[in-house]
Amino acid sequence: MRAVICQTFDQPETLRVQTLPDPQPGPGEVVLAVEAAGVNYPDALMVMGQYQVKPPLPFTPGAEAAGRVLAVGTGVTHLAVGQAVVAFTGTGAFATHLKADARAVMPLPPGLAPEVAATLPLAYGTSMHALIQRAQLQHGETLLVLGAAGGVGLAAVMIGKALGARVIAGVSTTEKGEVARQHGADQVINYAETDLREGLKALQVSPDVVFDPVGDRLAEAAFRSIAWGGRYLVVGFAGGEIPRLPLNLPLLKGASLVGVFWGEFARRDPQGNARNLARLAAWITQGEVRPLVSERYPLEEAPAALRALLERRVTGKVVLTP
Repeated sequence: MRAVICQTFDQPETLRVQTLPDPQPGPGEVVLAVEAAGVNYPDALMVMGQYQVKPPLPFTPGAEAAGRVLAVGTGVTHLAVGQAVVAFTGTGAFATHLKADARAVMPLPPGLAPEVAATLPLAYGTSMHALIQRAQLQHGETLLVLGAAGGVGLAAVMIGKALGARVIAGVSTTEKGEVARQHGADQVINYAETDLREGLKALQVSPDVVFDPVGDRLAEAAFRSIAWGGRYLVVGFAGGEIPRLPLNLPLLKGASLVGVFWGEFARRDPQGNARNLARLAAWITQGEVRPLVSERYPLEEAPAALRALLERRVTGKVVLTP
């Protein structure tokens, strides 16, 4: 097998592809032939040693992959050789082969392309959990999505629309605003050109839910604009700095700061996560959610894919295609 290897916590450009022995499944495990691996912001942070989880070195990055089952270990009954599946493993996906705990592998519905399936667990799983379990977003409410053209943000735009919300997309360029509109955003605010609070005032809207994977300077402005009883979803900090909010703001707004940690939710409530992903698959089949795969990279270009994420040059999702 061929795999991207991280030898030391450093910049993505230090990653190298190596040839390793093909993995063999143990009890309760399966081995996949990887057809596509999703590339995510946490992958880049993990390579640099800046993520909350630090795997032992050396390791292969990549949290999610889609492909076909090559081999099954003893005790695995819900998967079969040749079956199309998607897996969320945390690491190991940037490779031609992936050994995974069978409990982290789900069969794919017919007709779902592997490049699309590989983008679903983390970005779409996070957005589903955030908007359904954490925010309990209701039909007719207003949702503000920051970083709305990125992988997680664009997923939130489409899922918010599928749930019946009015969606305001916050973006940093005109081009990203157009991507958000094409995927369902009702209005767009370019916060590189317009103050976020002033943009919301111009739209005469106070969001019921704020979906924030960006943090940094946008957080306080967004929270000051939130509706009474609003829910502010803390998803991530792609903007760089972890913001510090004055705690009188939740009091004055009667609003909630709500943490979103999809990986822990999936571990603690695998049935709930499976229900979310089944609902998502139905929306994709019906055309209500249209995942965007904007670029495809070979394994050797994994550093370039991660660098594009770090520099916020990505719209939708990018994948590696071993």
